[in-house]
Order: sequence, then C-alpha cells, then structure tokens
Amino acid sequence: MHYFEIPKLTGGAWKVWLRNKDVFMKTYKVNFLPAFIQPLLYLFALGFGVGNYVNTIDGISYARFIAPALIAVAIMNSSFFECTFASFVRMYFQKTFDAIIATPLSIEDVITGEVLWGATRSTINTVIMLPVLAAFGLLEFPSSLLVIPFSFLAGFLFAAIGMCFTAISPNIDSLNYPMFLFITPMFLFSGTFFPLSLLPLPVQYFALAVLPLTHVVIILRSLTLAHPDQLVLLSLAWIIPVSLVFFILSVNLMRKRLIV
Repeated sequence: MHYFEIPKLTGGAWKVWLRNKDVFMKTYKVNFLPAFIQPLLYLFALGFGVGNYVNTIDGISYARFIAPALIAVAIMNSSFFECTFASFVRMYFQKTFDAIIATPLSIEDVITGEVLWGATRSTINTVIMLPVLAAFGLLEFPSSLLVIPFSFLAGFLFAAIGMCFTAISPNIDSLNYPMFLFITPMFLFSGTFFPLSLLPLPVQYFALAVLPLTHVVIILRSLTLAHPDQLVLLSLAWIIPVSLVFFILSVNLMRKRLIV
C-alpha cells in the first residue's frame, strides 16, 4: 500500500460535497447558532472579562488580540470535527460511504468531497463570526476580508488531518484521543490566548514546527490587525505543502480502510 500515492480525482467529489451541503441546509438553524454564540461567549468571558486585568498586548487590547485566535479555533474545530466524528458516523453507522462507492463514484471522490466540505464548514463559520467581531470594532478592514478565502485553506488542512485520524480509528470513541492530545494542546499553546514569545524557546520552535494552529493564528492575526507579521510567508509556506501531504495521506488511508 502506497500511502503517498497521488489520488485520481474526478468531478465526482463535487457531488459528495453537494450531498453534505444539502444535509447541512436542512438543519442550518441549529448549525448557525454555535458559530454565532461561541465567539460571543469567549469574547465576553476572556476578551472583556480577563481583558479588564490585562492592559495591552503588543500595543493592542486583549480583546483585539484574541479575536483572530477565536476565528482560528473555530476553523480548526469545525473542520476537524466534521471530518472525524461526523465523517465516522457517515462511514460506519450510516453506511453513506458504502452507498456512494456502490455508484460510479470512487473512494477518492468520497474522501475529497468530505475534506472539501470540512473546509467549507470552516468558511461558513468564519463568515458568521466576522460580523460579530466587527460589531465590537475588533477587526481592521479591508484586510480582514481576506480571512474568508484563507479560512477555506486552513479548514482544508484540519479537515485532511481529521480524515487521517478517522481512517485509523477503530471506533468512534478512539477519536477522543486526537481531541485531547492534539486539538486541546493547540488550543492552549499556539499563540491563541497569549503571545507565543512567552513560551520557552524549545516550545516555540516545537509549536512552529508541529502545531498547525500556530501558523493559522499568525496569518489571521496579521490580516485582522492589518499588521503583517514577519512569519506570515513562512506560515503560508508551511500550511500549503502540509495540507497537500495530509490530503494525499488521508485518501490512501481511507482507501485501505474501506477496501479491507
């Protein structure tokens, strides 16, 4: 089994994406509320609550500092959850993958469509969050509008990583391990709620080398504050190839799982 074999993609992935979109639209009201309410809760509890005890960070208020991090966390959570727990349910319990593969569509189409939908969920949540954060004056425009297309790229990264975990998890409960051991550390130590520079140098290097959310936060903070960070290009150069590697790996891992 070649885990890094380039998958053969067709337009069938679009049909899988459409199927997931149609299901999403049937419950869009339920899906809309978390993306709208969650940033408000974090903003009031941390940005304005804890922020009252923090003067400024790098010359800006604490609320403005964590606003892009809230977007980054939403991107990570929505795409990762969609391609782990939600995809596992479609694959194992609902047998949706088996039903689609029984048609002319291939495994590559199914997994690509799933990953693209995970990236789309990140974009949807970002579009919902931006007006909320903008209403509090925490974003700079027009540079913040670039967050929308970037959210798809960042979502694609986390969706592909999530699909890899789905491919190797023996049961749905096993997906709790990457949530606790991978997602939670990134949530805390990727420059989200305090500057990365406060961490010891070895931890900083580890975060930049291994934790995807670190690079997403760097780029989003630069866009929302209209203040380009010197690491933006490095972060973008990290995200693009890593996204492709995990996407290819996810397709091949899922092919092995579904065929066997």
